[in-house]
Amino acid sequence: MDKQTHFGFKTVDESEKAAKVAGVFHSVAQKYDVMNDLMSGGLHRVWKHFTLTTSGVRAGDKVLDIAGGTGDLARGWAKRVGKTGEVWLTDINSSMLTVGRDRLLDEGLILPVSLADAEKLPFPDNYFDAVSVAFGLRNMTHKDLALKEMCRVLKPGGKLMVLEFSKVWKPLAPFYDLYSFKALPLMGKLVANDPDSYQYLAESIRMHPDQETLKQMMIDAGFGKVDYHNMTGGVVALHKGYKV
Repeated sequence: MDKQTHFGFKTVDESEKAAKVAGVFHSVAQKYDVMNDLMSGGLHRVWKHFTLTTSGVRAGDKVLDIAGGTGDLARGWAKRVGKTGEVWLTDINSSMLTVGRDRLLDEGLILPVSLADAEKLPFPDNYFDAVSVAFGLRNMTHKDLALKEMCRVLKPGGKLMVLEFSKVWKPLAPFYDLYSFKALPLMGKLVANDPDSYQYLAESIRMHPDQETLKQMMIDAGFGKVDYHNMTGGVVALHKGYKV
């Protein structure tokens, strides 16, 4: 019998999770950016901007963006590394990747794009100066394997940046729960005609490890030093892990 894992609040076989997550993102791809702005009140742009500006990524660096979806971070990395650098936009979901690639092409940015599973990255050891994953880690079935793969493809001294929803400051929790489980599915229904996918997204946030647990997972995956920075009362956290 297959091992069990969670898909939102449901328990499913591990072998089923990737397909179920894929269904969610095939469904939301076309409305993903509009919904991001609506759901976060535009704050996702601030969180991503903070990730980019505190990254230390500079001209000539090689950067891998995992679960890069519609390309927000990849665009930012491309501006930072310039013509001498290299930025890969990857995602396991073809619908999201197509939206991201087309969006970047429309802006005149031609980046290498790869349909890639974070648990089996198609890149050599010690290749990238930086790896980023924004709002993607919580959807992965084997987070420990994905983190080990991210560590593997980084050069010694390289940095992993995980931007992800996290454990909110306790006094905010009742309001955040009300918003997540009532407002998000309603917005999903009205704007994307897809309340179920946004119900899953709200549930998947609650099932994701908290700040200290994720920090320990990154250390266990091989990162020598890990720190994190809470934003918006812990609604999101940026974890940075350094490969020794």
